[in-house]
Amino acid sequence: MNTEQIEQAYGQIFSSYDNPFLSEHIKKIIESDVYLPYNSTFFCITNTQTLSFEYISKNMAACIGLDPDELKHKGMRFFWAKMHPEDIEQWLTALNDLMNFTLDTIPEKDRNQMTYTWNYRIKNGQNKYVNIIQNTTPLEFDENNKPIIGLAHYTVLGYETHLPVCCSAKFLNEHKEYETLYFNNYSQKLLNSGISNRERDIIRLLVLNKSSKEIAEKLNISPNTVDTHRRNILKKLNISSTGELVGMLRLNQNFI
Repeated sequence: MNTEQIEQAYGQIFSSYDNPFLSEHIKKIIESDVYLPYNSTFFCITNTQTLSFEYISKNMAACIGLDPDELKHKGMRFFWAKMHPEDIEQWLTALNDLMNFTLDTIPEKDRNQMTYTWNYRIKNGQNKYVNIIQNTTPLEFDENNKPIIGLAHYTVLGYETHLPVCCSAKFLNEHKEYETLYFNNYSQKLLNSGISNRERDIIRLLVLNKSSKEIAEKLNISPNTVDTHRRNILKKLNISSTGELVGMLRLNQNFI
């Protein structure tokens, strides 16, 4: 998949209206960068309409060895060109699923309380692929309340381990604690063996330690129907217990 194809897919996911702008609190984020110490993380302010980086923090060069001025000048296309080719399709699918989940499930008034995490591999300045865990929090929305500008925080891990491509959506609840509303692993074929959308919904809630009764209330179905789905899931995946299923989905705690 070349950068033109990536841009087309990315544009479809983030198709938006209205012209975004950087508000005063975003400017304060930029001003604070000079006071932050050097470490193995960096942040950017991303603009999905212009496919650009509104800002790149000073730690980026130290983390992945790329020229921040070149990255800011050439934008997201330049960044995509350095992504591992095996991760691109899974990454785009994850972004699309997160966007659809947000627009279909999250009330407009709550979307500024969401944060999203996904991962991929990027070729660094030494031409080695390193693992990037990206957490993005929306800062600006278009007239349809679709997120278009985000504060993206990048954690850089070594290249020795190949992490599965995963994504999650979390909501800052009334107790000011993040709760996971969505999670998926795109590198394992675990959930691709004829699993229906309803069964996927049940699996996601099982990962959150929800009981059959709680799942039934959440999905507006009976507990007996939930139990039937659970048995069918185990049979389709050739897994002996729900605990084994949940354990497999929790192999990497960074994404739960």
